[in-house]
Amino acid sequence: MPTHRSSLITQNSCARRVLVTGGAGYIGSHVVLALGEAGYQVLTYDNLSTGNRDAVLHGELVVGDLADKPLLAQTIADFQPDAVMHFAASIEVGESVNKPLKYYRNNSVHALNLLEAVREAGVNRLIFSSTAAVYGNPLELPVTEDTLLAPINPYGASKMMSERFLADLAQADEAFEYVALRYFNVAGADPQSRLGQDYANPTHLITRALKTALGIFPKLQVFGTDYPTADGTCIRDYIHISDLAQAHLDALTYLLNDGTSQIFNCGYGHGFSVREVVSMARQVSGIDFIVEETDRREGDPAELIAANAQIRRELGWQPQHDDLEFILRTAWDWELKLSKGRN
Repeated sequence: MPTHRSSLITQNSCARRVLVTGGAGYIGSHVVLALGEAGYQVLTYDNLSTGNRDAVLHGELVVGDLADKPLLAQTIADFQPDAVMHFAASIEVGESVNKPLKYYRNNSVHALNLLEAVREAGVNRLIFSSTAAVYGNPLELPVTEDTLLAPINPYGASKMMSERFLADLAQADEAFEYVALRYFNVAGADPQSRLGQDYANPTHLITRALKTALGIFPKLQVFGTDYPTADGTCIRDYIHISDLAQAHLDALTYLLNDGTSQIFNCGYGHGFSVREVVSMARQVSGIDFIVEETDRREGDPAELIAANAQIRRELGWQPQHDDLEFILRTAWDWELKLSKGRN
């Protein structure tokens, strides 16, 4: 288990060092696990507003906020990372519509704080956790990295703004290089059930559906059945969390081998509708839970599917878990473990 900042880890000093913001959250913790297993020295910087101490399975945890510039600067100076991975952010589309300033502060202003601290410390490599929400309602599918950015909610807009920070910094400073990974719908859990999504009030469809199957929620709401899709519900490209973690390791290898700044979509190139996911959740859990169809949720595009040729070609990324049933089974195994108190 990680230590909680007394003195920094000094063993394996020849290993590359990676600082991970938001490494106690769902995606960040899986990447920290993958980094540790690959032999990297890892330091997680997280305010634990949505993350969990127990999710940081490798390296050290510094409990701190990106708004705390002195602590952030001191942490980077002490650890001297070779690269930074930035996950810390607010991520709920619906909340972003109702609380836009929270999202611009947490996702844009705090990203700026991090970039200033990184550059002051002379760190030249950064991997940024971005989102398909920067595309909004794309006119053509699948979505390529060259698709016009037109976010339809503050979450997507705040991430697009941070991408612009990165692009402008890389243009101004030839020593600085970054990779921005635009996630589509991340789902599933570690196949060994060491980690998974562990939020008190999750909004992700798969997690919500499986918790409903367990009786944690009385019903699952389906937001909108009148979209221009085959069955009227939204279609998303679901990517397994382990494949996404590997994409980060591939991006890190690329940057540490003098790769130049790039943006990559992270998805499988095909999608499933909400109704198809619900059907699979019932099949995997064996429980016919209650589903309530209701009005559309503001800020949701009808369909988002990734073109992933670029990440396969440039990073050599080869997904291993492109299977909706596998995604849900790993998530279900994790939910069963949580329900038993992780015994």
